[in-house]
Amino acid sequence: MTINQVREIAKKLGINTARMTKADIIRAIQRAEGNFDCFGSARDGYCDQATCLWRNDCLGRSAPGRRKI
Repeated sequence: MTINQVREIAKKLGINTARMTKADIIRAIQRAEGNFDCFGSARDGYCDQATCLWRNDCLGRSAPGRRKI
């Protein structure tokens, strides 16, 4: 998902995204939706949140040796 798509979701939830990274915006969205703000924190490529909107981006970012966003 692009940063602009993420910002649009945040805007709909009333989240001010100024000076926030994509990962920080996603975590803010997760909190606003009442979910764990766990984006990018999966260990060893494991995540039990199969229906999470951010799952693919998250697992790709939290793999060992990958850059965090």
